[in-house]
Amino acid sequence: MCIGVFYLFDDVFNGVFVDWFTDNYMTEKEIADSYIVYQPDWYAVKRLLLCLCIVIVVVSICIINAAVYFNNGRKLRKVVNELGDMIHTYMSQEKEASDIFPKEYLPVSARIVEIKAAMRHNEQVLKDEAVRKNDMITYLAHDLKTPLTSVIGYLNLLNEATDMPKAQQEKYIRITLDKAYRLEKLINEFFEITRYNLQHIELDKEWIDLYYMLVQMSDEFYPLLGAHGNSIVLRADEGLKLYADAEKLARVFNNILKNAIAYSYENTAIEISAEIAGNEVCIRFTNRGRTIPSKKIDALFEKFFRLDEARSSNTGGAGLGLAIAKDIVMLHGGSITVSSENEQTCFCVRLPQS
Repeated sequence: MCIGVFYLFDDVFNGVFVDWFTDNYMTEKEIADSYIVYQPDWYAVKRLLLCLCIVIVVVSICIINAAVYFNNGRKLRKVVNELGDMIHTYMSQEKEASDIFPKEYLPVSARIVEIKAAMRHNEQVLKDEAVRKNDMITYLAHDLKTPLTSVIGYLNLLNEATDMPKAQQEKYIRITLDKAYRLEKLINEFFEITRYNLQHIELDKEWIDLYYMLVQMSDEFYPLLGAHGNSIVLRADEGLKLYADAEKLARVFNNILKNAIAYSYENTAIEISAEIAGNEVCIRFTNRGRTIPSKKIDALFEKFFRLDEARSSNTGGAGLGLAIAKDIVMLHGGSITVSSENEQTCFCVRLPQS
């Protein structure tokens, strides 16, 4: 490079460079007998050399930074590719993290282990949910046949035996109606499963009279309560208000109350209480019935989980009521918990008041 620069200035730009340097960095000095001597202007030359040094340093720094940048980028790409390969290997194979990740990747490997464990847990939850859903649909499809067969059979008897005694006709009509109601309930469970998979819950909040809502709900459940000999005891401040989605919240309370009625002992009272606790409103539904095993408490809010697994039982539905209730409560920024001991079960819903 030095030879090239020397050739450039000595041969190619010889005349131009000499003229430029002479004009700017050489001075004339007259000696005796009109003899003129050219000598460098050392102050100007030193300034030139200083500028050249600065330019050389700046250019060198730029070149070094560019080289370091590209070199670091190459190394980073190499590290990322190696890490990606290690992650892919660990996620796709049944190997220990220590067998794949070097010690310097310990923090990364620990995080990847957590992610893999969470993914496996979620995958297992989805599998279990799918199994419960498929079982539920299979049971429902099977159970539909029984009431439908009975309805058809009794209707055929009523149609063929025109001279049947009136008392017997009334008996068969009553049985047919009961079977039709059972058939309607099973069909509604099918629709409930479909709605849960397709719906996207959006809230439309407003100030609601919580006390009036609970009173109205108690009145609506009077026929179902009477059939089991149950009653509702409401304890709440008449002026209690809450900023929430009235329609969605009513669905939460209905699902919880249905569950309470279904699993209550006959001729017992179901207590509903509501009170302000700090910035929250706490609504409790307490019923007397068989104690829920502790191992099943956490599963109550899982989709398609039924506390009573026997399909011959009339209690429970598709196992979505409490799951839907939990989703709605959490969407409001609240929480829902359950406790069960000494044959007393309490569902507690906590919601922000505003």
